[in-house]
Amino acid sequence: MASSFHLLNNLSHSLAFLSRHRSQNTMRRNPVFALPPYSIIPKTEENGNLQVFRKSFHSNIAQIDRNSGGFLITQCNSVGVIGGVSVKSTQNFVKKLVKWSSKKEAISSITFVLCSDPVLSKELLLHESCSFPFPTSKGEYIERDHGRVVSNLRNKRVFLENSGACCIVMPCHVSHSWYDEVAEGCSVPFLHIGECVAKELKDAKLKPLEAGSPPRIGIIATDATLAAGFYQEKLQNEGFEMVLPDKATLEHTVVPAVEALSRKDTAGAQNLFRIALQVLLVRAVNTIILASDDMQDLLPPDDPLLKKCVDPMDALARSTIKHARRAERGR
Repeated sequence: MASSFHLLNNLSHSLAFLSRHRSQNTMRRNPVFALPPYSIIPKTEENGNLQVFRKSFHSNIAQIDRNSGGFLITQCNSVGVIGGVSVKSTQNFVKKLVKWSSKKEAISSITFVLCSDPVLSKELLLHESCSFPFPTSKGEYIERDHGRVVSNLRNKRVFLENSGACCIVMPCHVSHSWYDEVAEGCSVPFLHIGECVAKELKDAKLKPLEAGSPPRIGIIATDATLAAGFYQEKLQNEGFEMVLPDKATLEHTVVPAVEALSRKDTAGAQNLFRIALQVLLVRAVNTIILASDDMQDLLPPDDPLLKKCVDPMDALARSTIKHARRAERGR
């Protein structure tokens, strides 16, 4: 089974296309370069120069046919991915797509095209850190204008849509704040991370921990993601009761945990994070959604508290693979 990693630099963002196939029969309309199997997702500097971090580069480089017609990608199971705040979290997501979609030796992994834009990442990060209205010189409060972010996301959606993707995903929590605006008019399925995790929890048939109440789902996320409310909406639509950290928990555990991480105080961050999880569990939640890049991988994999937590990116990856496989089968 052969592996290949294709990339091209397009305007302000770089596109990465990763495929795992058994034959060399794929075709591309644009000039794309095949890099060695162990290359990692590329990124661009602000001036548009492409940087690629990889183990090997000086061998096995081949240019794909420039004259192939049709879409940028021709596989019917190709997925379009819009990168978000963190390059690392986006990279982790596409690694899951590749690994989980090719667990069996006889099955090739799905194809995907990734748009990773450092300008967009900075704008999303600014939104996460400044999610509340800000005062003017006159002391009046106004809402931040996120039109540029929405336009940027829509442009990438349209590009991926026109590239031949069978579906599009955004492995970024805060980007879903504008999901409806970005997905409007999309001609292919645009998966919503909140709907994916809500469906998986619904299918798990969770039993209430307290008589007379529905199953409860806790959530730990940034202020911007909590304020957007899409996780609460999607879970409540499936009959769950949402439990959010109260003000004291946020101020004394969650926020200090993030601050400890920024100081590289991992032990302190872990202790505070464990307290935050335990506070939610005491409120009889069945499971806790970890919708924060900062908190992912903070605790060791064998920590018993993680058995009560779910990563929405896992649900999004599994849903993406299922959709791609259905498209592959023509259903």
